[in-house]
Amino acid sequence: MSFTYIQKLPTPGEIREEYPIPARMAALKAERDREIAEVITGKSSKFLVIVGPCSADNEDSVCDYVSRLAKVSDKVSDRLILIPRIYTNKPRTTGEGYKGITSQPDPEGKTDFHAGLIAMRHMQIRAIRESGLTAADEMLYPDNWEYISDILSYVAIGARSVEDQQHRMTASGFDVPAGMKNPTSGDLTVTLNSVYAAQHPHDFSYRGYEVKTGGNKLAHVVLRGATDKHGQTIPNYHYEDLALLKKLYDEREIENPSCVVDSNHSNSNKQFAEQIRIVKEVLHSRKHNSDIRSMVKGVMIESYIVEGNQKIGEGIYGKSITDACLGWEDTERLLYTMADLV
Repeated sequence: MSFTYIQKLPTPGEIREEYPIPARMAALKAERDREIAEVITGKSSKFLVIVGPCSADNEDSVCDYVSRLAKVSDKVSDRLILIPRIYTNKPRTTGEGYKGITSQPDPEGKTDFHAGLIAMRHMQIRAIRESGLTAADEMLYPDNWEYISDILSYVAIGARSVEDQQHRMTASGFDVPAGMKNPTSGDLTVTLNSVYAAQHPHDFSYRGYEVKTGGNKLAHVVLRGATDKHGQTIPNYHYEDLALLKKLYDEREIENPSCVVDSNHSNSNKQFAEQIRIVKEVLHSRKHNSDIRSMVKGVMIESYIVEGNQKIGEGIYGKSITDACLGWEDTERLLYTMADLV
């Protein structure tokens, strides 16, 4: 056999019992979930900003960042809902490199999923306790959902996962918004099929059980740009792209037709500073088209304390060890600008 069984992992129930979320945090999450859901359903005109590090590699710096975000949130909460990115699983295009704290709690150490699950949950709970903000994460591994289902307020399905049936069906059982990214090809039909699938009930096998889901009416599109056959990036955040998505939504029976624009990745060609311009353009498009305004519910921004990125082992506090991020000063300035523009 090519499989070597390293260790038996604790069940989600065991991890949650060992690291429970206090009742006051559960109540805070329920309120945050309600506010975010009302944006997706159109009951609220607030704008979602999913913002934070490319990967949450260090608990201290991540919680420091989220606490800074909370201070801004206090001033803009009447217009923006800030959702910190605490991404604990990192997809890798070639399968090589740092894969996130859930599998590798020490970026310079060995893989240890048991320790990683504990580190991931400990960090997420600490962030809520210190900031009062509940977070977003990416569901790279569907089996991991129940480890964090009680602490997340938003989940992204990545460009390489969005065509996978298990991801779509698991997302159909979420009680929080599921942002379905367009695939790397940019095919919006694939994305909309994923949204449709996630919005409907399914029967399937999950963690050794036959399960049934009720459908997630908060599932929606995330535009993250694309890559053509020559490896060139193709942005899809422009006015014409948003108008096309609105048209495609209108042709389908999808509830709460919504969109979040990812300002990095292929939309910025991973030029992190371009995120500032891209966010402002998206807000400009919303101002000039009421249909786009009603559809575009938020943006994603990759941001950390120190701008850019570093190699693993350099040890620069608050600087990304994966994709380059916007620095804190520029992020703070952009958030206040957004609050004036939405």
